[in-house]
Amino acid sequence: MRCIDVEILWDEMREGGDSSNDRARAHLHHCKDCRNAYEQSEGVRYCLTCLPEVEPPQYLVPRILAHIAALRGGYTSTVSDGLARIASPIGDLFIAWRPSGISYIAIDRGEAIDEIRERAQRRLRRAVTIASEAPAWIRDAVATFFATWAVDLSRVDISNLTTFEQAALRKAAQIPPGEVRSYGWIAREIGRPQSARAVGQAMARNPVALFFPCHRVVDAAGALHNYGYGVEVKERILKMEGYSRKRA
Repeated sequence: MRCIDVEILWDEMREGGDSSNDRARAHLHHCKDCRNAYEQSEGVRYCLTCLPEVEPPQYLVPRILAHIAALRGGYTSTVSDGLARIASPIGDLFIAWRPSGISYIAIDRGEAIDEIRERAQRRLRRAVTIASEAPAWIRDAVATFFATWAVDLSRVDISNLTTFEQAALRKAAQIPPGEVRSYGWIAREIGRPQSARAVGQAMARNPVALFFPCHRVVDAAGALHNYGYGVEVKERILKMEGYSRKRA
């Protein structure tokens, strides 16, 4: 039952009128319906205080903050990722980084660096600032990758991805250079055998191309398709690695 007296009291409070607790207590004293509702709400409040505190999953907090920031038209992080162009054997790369590691890699397709920055911001959900030059440790990481086809993944940051996406990319990183595996293989290896399609989506959304080698992932028939930079680029990178054309 809605109490008209409470609605009047609430209207007065919103309009800056008398909002003392004394009037509320006096009303509860003589209004049975409101008193019952108050006692029920107090019971719920007490039960909630008895519940144990639960820590949210680590990946969830930044996503919630990013969602709030997106609604406000901004980004939550006070420290932006840096972004610079770096030469490589397959053409220029645009690499973003933060103190925790490399966060984004894009292969140059003739786009302006401002376009790359905007795309990186949308993918990372935080601010990215163009730098004049990448730090030496990043240049060394690129040189090491193209010399050995391996990378120190402790210097790569994919913490903003979901647990599933991280698991799929880390499994892809275990595929030896010059070999390929299927989306279904990755799904089975990470304990999600029915999620081959989701693995494909995780590869398509990979923010750190090359270092997490989605180019080594193919379909069930071994076809080289579904690569963001084109099948030709995927085939070129695999050939540079010594691709043996084994079926997945």
